[in-house]
Amino acid sequence: MKILLIHGQNHKGSTYHIGRILAEHFPESDISEFFLPRDLNHFCTGCYSCIVNEETCPFYTEKKRIMEAVEKADLLIFTTPTYCMRASAPMKAFIDLTFIYWMVHKPRACMFSKKAVVISTAAGTGVKSAIKDIKNALFYWGIPYIKEYGIAVQAMNWEQVSDEKKHRINCDIGKIARTVSSSKVHIGFKTRFMFGMMRMMQLKGWGSSSEEREYWQVKGWLGNRRPWDH
Repeated sequence: MKILLIHGQNHKGSTYHIGRILAEHFPESDISEFFLPRDLNHFCTGCYSCIVNEETCPFYTEKKRIMEAVEKADLLIFTTPTYCMRASAPMKAFIDLTFIYWMVHKPRACMFSKKAVVISTAAGTGVKSAIKDIKNALFYWGIPYIKEYGIAVQAMNWEQVSDEKKHRINCDIGKIARTVSSSKVHIGFKTRFMFGMMRMMQLKGWGSSSEEREYWQVKGWLGNRRPWDH
């Protein structure tokens, strides 16, 4: 199994360590990771050039390197510390820069067979809203299986996290790993419904561009084919 971690920070804090604990529960896996902003230090400029041709995005080369790894991975692990009760700014920038992958634009068929886990920590509160930022994006990418884990570590770094809290985290992550390992990917009603809504938009010409409609047409999704068909 290929596992990819995308960290919403450069430093290796509590969230990073929990993500690694999860990944290492799959010892036979090929694990790789990216750090934000180190590996993608840009904000979307809103130029819409990617709608017409993704390669014209001014940050295409850096995005391509990450998204090729995303497309090859079986399990995606996203980690973000909670900053001001939301996901980190580098993680939000990554979400903005990859909006072309959303179902409303040019979704990738491979996303509909992936699993993902979103992890966030905070000194106090805010993990739910931080996780929601990422979870929403992954759903609109088409990923049908998304687990989440958030915890208030009551510490500024991993070294300050109490042994009792670390024991709880290890137990929790072990349970998540077993669930992820034993579960099959199922395309649920919500994903089918949202894809159907986006398909109708493309059929009626309500999409952002003719290039997007052509993309859907070539994929066969305006007919009877669906991205989860094998």
